[in-house]
Amino acid sequence: MNNIAPPFMRQTVLDLEESRIREVANAGMGRPDVLAFWFGESDEVTPDIVRQAAIDSMQGGETFYSHNLGLPELRQAVADYMTALHGHIGVDRIAITSGGVNALMLTAQALIDAGDEVVAVTPVWPNLTAQALVMGAHLKCVSLRPVAGQWQLDMAALKAAITPATRMLIVNSPNNPTGWTLSRAEQAEILAHCRSTGTWVLADEVYERLYYDTDTANGCAPSFLDVAEPDDRLVVVHSFSKSFLMTGWRLGWLVMPPAMTPHMGKLIEFNTSCASVFTQRAGVVALQNTAAITPRVVAHLKACRDTLVPLLQAVPGVQVAPAKGGMYAFFRLEGHPDSVATAKRLVAEAGLGLAPGEAFASEAAGWLRWCFASKDLVRLAQGVERLRAWSLQNGRGSEPVDSTI
Repeated sequence: MNNIAPPFMRQTVLDLEESRIREVANAGMGRPDVLAFWFGESDEVTPDIVRQAAIDSMQGGETFYSHNLGLPELRQAVADYMTALHGHIGVDRIAITSGGVNALMLTAQALIDAGDEVVAVTPVWPNLTAQALVMGAHLKCVSLRPVAGQWQLDMAALKAAITPATRMLIVNSPNNPTGWTLSRAEQAEILAHCRSTGTWVLADEVYERLYYDTDTANGCAPSFLDVAEPDDRLVVVHSFSKSFLMTGWRLGWLVMPPAMTPHMGKLIEFNTSCASVFTQRAGVVALQNTAAITPRVVAHLKACRDTLVPLLQAVPGVQVAPAKGGMYAFFRLEGHPDSVATAKRLVAEAGLGLAPGEAFASEAAGWLRWCFASKDLVRLAQGVERLRAWSLQNGRGSEPVDSTI
């Protein structure tokens, strides 16, 4: 029998941290008494018309490979969809991927060499920073800073961090977990700076349709695509998961410079070969029915946000501000600086499942993420009552709330 002793894998992989969201969720999995708000997905199923498209495709025998870059009809549908939102986006800039996370990893593989410097705006979903580390990058984080619960970007600090030595900037807006959203002017300023340094921008914009301000003509969050040229060093990642209620389908897409697209097809071949055809057929139908699906999803999520946030604000010791975009309330609970321990206690003692802030960045210690994408608004109110009761029972501690954090 062969004994495999460490390091039996790349040290970079061995050093990756396990998901702290999963760590908390695993403590409550299978418990019917737990109100779970830890994962970033709605508890509402994919619309019937989209599911039926996949069923019809499978029944029709479409169980074979497709083109690496995706079905031509889906790529065209995505290009048309993006064009309607952001001006002309050619199909030669589109690649279909097996989910948004696959799109992000493909981009990292395409652009990052071991030893490259990568800058990331944090707190952020941990996969984005972990992927750069998997590729052997040197990671520099520029932290958003909370002011009265609202997280904000220090533009001067970000631009100072991005130099000609910086290979890539990773930015997620609207942001998971904070809800922070770049303005179009900020995007233009960042892009201009990255042009001057020769830095690629990887923009995770999967939450762009989940936007609750009304300051854009298309109803979306501002996008780098609105201020970029086709040949800019910009890759934008999208997914069907959030705004089409398709998290489990694992279907996404990339928008990139046209010269990059055929080479991305090669990378897709070596990763997944292609997204499944019946899943892509469902994507076509989802896009054809955007007007019937996405506005309803967004309106409901806004109702969820507007139900949850005032209730949280009424809990003693809670600091929270309504998010401009996304599907999360990110809040601080006075007197409980260790969010992993707090989240585990909330599961065990209150039957409430939240994600710990430390999962997203060290500077988010003491913060908790609540996914408010709940089909039943009553569940949100019940969850807040559990939090209130637990907080009162366990005290708020002596830690003061600083209005600048």
